[in-house]
Amino acid sequence: MSPVTSAKAAFDLKSTAWTLTALRLQTADLGALVAAMDARFADSPGLFDNDPVVMDLSPLRDTDEVVNWAKLLPYLRHHQLVPIAAQGGSAQQMAAAQAAGLAEASDVAPRAEAAAAVREVVKEVVREVEVVREVVHEVPAASGAPTMVIDKPLRSGQRVYARGGDLVVLAVVSFGAEVIADGNIHVYAPLRGRAIAGARGDITARIFSTCMEPQLVSIAGVYRTTETALPASVLGLPAQVWLDGEKILVEPLKA
Repeated sequence: MSPVTSAKAAFDLKSTAWTLTALRLQTADLGALVAAMDARFADSPGLFDNDPVVMDLSPLRDTDEVVNWAKLLPYLRHHQLVPIAAQGGSAQQMAAAQAAGLAEASDVAPRAEAAAAVREVVKEVVREVEVVREVVHEVPAASGAPTMVIDKPLRSGQRVYARGGDLVVLAVVSFGAEVIADGNIHVYAPLRGRAIAGARGDITARIFSTCMEPQLVSIAGVYRTTETALPASVLGLPAQVWLDGEKILVEPLKA
């Protein structure tokens, strides 16, 4: 057998599905885009961590506006966004995007594909989870699914995932930390990082905190970030997050 046929393959190709953030451009005016992004991201400089995004050009499709990709792409990377594809534009707009190095993405993902993408993201999260075991306790819930309890603060960069059940945190979730659960998330302390409940698609999941100050909240893949400021009635106060259709609602906890 020749060395070529006996050697281990240097690479292989596999199909994957990912859920990506879409950045929808309402204008191609570079000055307006820069000013709007500076204003929106000023209060949350750590919100993105080289997150991949798809540039959605659908609002510009019926116009003659042309995006200055040569200047816009470096600016997006300055905000730690990594544009990898474009979608929804006219033939001319899409050609310009591809010439700038962006791939063409499908305008609409079928529900089954979107659900599969969420599952793949969750699997990746599970592989990356690093938890200090001595601060984690699993308590059997009535449903049989375990409830994970964290009784020490979670610092920036730490991530905890409660597979198949709820997550209870008895200490602060710091800015930059991430808590994830297939069920509900309860934080009996300030919630300042990212909280992702219903990670496998449970639309009935909720997020509770005695001090709601999140960097990001998500229920079943629907997100709300600090770019949409929380009202004074819930900011820093006991509140809950739940999903109404495809809209995230944040409401005070009633006594």
